[in-house]
Amino acid sequence: MRLFGRTMTAAAVLVMTTSISFAEDVEVLHWWTSGGEAAALNVLKDNLGSAGTGWVDMPVAGGGGEAAMTALRARVTAGDAPTAVQMLGFDILDWAGEGALADLTATATAEGWDKVVPAALQKFSTADGSWVAAPVNVHSTNWVWINKAALDATGLAAPTTWDELVAVLDKMKEAGITPLAHGGQPWQEATVFDGIVLGMGGGLYQKAFVDLDPAALGGPEMAMAFDHLIKLRTYVDDNFSGRDWNLASAMVINGEAGMQMMGDWAKGEFLKAGKVPGTDFVCIRFPGTQGSVTFNSDQFAMFNQTDPAAQEAQVAMAKAIMDPVFQSAFNVVKGSVPARTDVSNEAFDDCGKKGMADLAEANTAGTLFGSMAHGHAAPASVKNATYDVITAAFNGEYADGAAAAAALAEAVAAAQ
Repeated sequence: MRLFGRTMTAAAVLVMTTSISFAEDVEVLHWWTSGGEAAALNVLKDNLGSAGTGWVDMPVAGGGGEAAMTALRARVTAGDAPTAVQMLGFDILDWAGEGALADLTATATAEGWDKVVPAALQKFSTADGSWVAAPVNVHSTNWVWINKAALDATGLAAPTTWDELVAVLDKMKEAGITPLAHGGQPWQEATVFDGIVLGMGGGLYQKAFVDLDPAALGGPEMAMAFDHLIKLRTYVDDNFSGRDWNLASAMVINGEAGMQMMGDWAKGEFLKAGKVPGTDFVCIRFPGTQGSVTFNSDQFAMFNQTDPAAQEAQVAMAKAIMDPVFQSAFNVVKGSVPARTDVSNEAFDDCGKKGMADLAEANTAGTLFGSMAHGHAAPASVKNATYDVITAAFNGEYADGAAAAAALAEAVAAAQ
């Protein structure tokens, strides 16, 4: 496979356990700009610094990574790609298809990555039989983060079904607290919708978002999912539009809101604020999704380099990313779980342990799905078309869920 390019956020993660020292700096393009994310990023920076490698930061704010990918394309087009770039899902495969990424197969084979990385992740780590990226973590998107004091005030237990969720939200609303903290950005609405559709059961998520089955996309189950999304809009405050996800997390942390439906990167915000799982906040799977996991995975792919020293550095970076000790240290801070299935859960808190157990269970049961909202279910063109319909539905642009489902089926068909 022809690979030309150079994305290697790996650069950042990298030299964790290697003794190799590099003379040149690494420029890292990423979107880890919130407090919790920055804390995790420091793990990478410190590891590089201890190995004698300098860090040139290129942050591009935006939780879904779209702005970062736009910046990357501009840099590559100008012939000035960064050394390292954080990447997700189909973006990795798109760059590989352009012949842009260095081949990591020799390193991956020597270290047995195929035996410890879940197959669902390998779909995005490999292209045409070659390893093109090293995954640093697994985030799952079907989480709900609840302020424990707000939950206790309702007199109800953490919800496990849709009806129980509505009951809790209603009680919070009656108490004068904003029930649902949300940021009005398309990727955030899509993240909420990930959980809703996964919770519908009957294989709807696979059929609609992975198989792109028109009947599933426009059918009665999807119509009900949109009705649920429209219902959730009634629990959001009036100032949600454009709010960054971490500011929504802060609302829950500070007791201004009852809960947030967000991926497990939100946990990093709670931890940075000194909050303790089970004491200050509760982590649950989106009601109805127990036993299933939707995921995204931050991966680091290297662009081709002609300098032998740079190529050697890439190998060292890739090895360091996949080191079990680093995977534990990084993910404890990030809120995610290791991309390797053989990493101990000893250092993780209760939510982290649950995340690791859920991932293992879903991987075994075949209920581990790439997140539609985060570019791991379908290519970008389909994802963006889906975003448009979901956000329109959330903002009341369709008469009901059935109309939104019909629009979704039409939009996905047009995007393929």
